[in-house]
Amino acid sequence: MGDLLIWILSFFILIALIVLLVYQLMCLADLEFDYINPYDSSSRINSVVLPEFVVQGILCLFYLLTGHWIMALISAPYLYYNVRLYTQRQHLVDVTEIFNLLHREKKRRLFKLAYLVVLLFFDIFWMIWSAIEDDGD
Repeated sequence: MGDLLIWILSFFILIALIVLLVYQLMCLADLEFDYINPYDSSSRINSVVLPEFVVQGILCLFYLLTGHWIMALISAPYLYYNVRLYTQRQHLVDVTEIFNLLHREKKRRLFKLAYLVVLLFFDIFWMIWSAIEDDGD
């Protein structure tokens, strides 16, 4: 039963990360279609970037502490990418450069979203596996 609760908790953490990325993509799409000005768009995106990084770090640490090494290894490249962006100070969107970098920023976030969806499928698989295993005992 403990493993099932761990997978359910990580499922909700992954859903929160996906929501943060979809919000960022919506802000970029609004900017692309000129529904929002660059200042508002960049400030909205920048306000959720650090929480996204922190939640991803917590998720990776959570996998390590609970002994789910495979999921920790699968989520490690995403964590490394976020740490690299943060250390190179490329994690925030610049209001003056946002139009020039709009397509790159959208591709970056779409790649992150696809990666998180793959992690979510792995999480769902292990959650079902854990439920079946608990039911068999």
